Amino acid sequence: MAGLKIFSGNSNPELAKKIADAAGVHLGFCQLGKFSDGEIQIEIHESVRGEDVFIVQSTCPPTNQNYMELFVIMDALRRASAASITAVIPYYGYARQDRKVAPRAPISAKLMADLLTTAGATRVVSLDLHAAQIQGFFNVPVDHLFAIPTLARSWREKHGSGSEFVAISPDAGGVERTRAFAKRVDCSLAIIDKRRSGPNEARAFHLIGDVKDKTAIIIDDIVDTAGTLTQAVDSLIKNGAKKVFAVVTHPVLSGPALQRLQESPLQAIWVTDTIPLSPAAQVLQKNGKIEVISVSSLLAEAIKRIHGNDSVSSLFD
Repeated sequence: MAGLKIFSGNSNPELAKKIADAAGVHLGFCQLGKFSDGEIQIEIHESVRGEDVFIVQSTCPPTNQNYMELFVIMDALRRASAASITAVIPYYGYARQDRKVAPRAPISAKLMADLLTTAGATRVVSLDLHAAQIQGFFNVPVDHLFAIPTLARSWREKHGSGSEFVAISPDAGGVERTRAFAKRVDCSLAIIDKRRSGPNEARAFHLIGDVKDKTAIIIDDIVDTAGTLTQAVDSLIKNGAKKVFAVVTHPVLSGPALQRLQESPLQAIWVTDTIPLSPAAQVLQKNGKIEVISVSSLLAEAIKRIHGNDSVSSLFD
């Protein structure tokens, strides 16, 4: 992998190390710290002149801190004459603010796209964007990867496949993602009619499909406060589901999420390592309530293909 370098911010260094190992390169020597007034300090301790540079940084909580780190790293690399700078953002923060939902509201996902390109990103790689149209917010190439093939493969290896399972979309917008999982696990599909009453608030109203005496698998892109998820679990059990699992890409797990998961009859929630688990969440992982599937191989393969000018979309054929 001559001419390829991978650097990491502070948001998810463990994932960055796994990606670098899978790509067959060492993780670049980048020192991140803070000045006494809280401003970010960065030092790149190796030459990047003429190199294809990839920066791995999930913009998960603390979102603003992680974004600012990413901006400063990219600016340093741009001024150090890197040939290209690809922002590898496994979790794209502010993605849920992708449209105006009220008068005089911002479209923060577009603002972040503008800031990323201004800071120096010549390409962006992300995983399971909350809204696919965010790709169009950028004026540089965006590679939108999907975790479902990796998650479905892991599910088949551990639990098998077939008609005993049913994949559940927690809302109408997630049907395509759920169908992709159901197709790979050879099972049926059902939809929960979810209606929101406000931010981070939702109620599950109606189930479309049959879950009676089946193992239900809720498929979603983000678990934040886990309110939607736990309500969906209750709804599925009331409708006769034998067991309920969840398969979710990004484990934000903020606010009361961990307590809700602990108290829920949910068997387990499968997540990826796009966001590192907090110490409290790691306790649930040890207890078997949370299972983490790594997407490092997927991201590493995408990086190698971008560097080698090969097709990224063929990853999902």
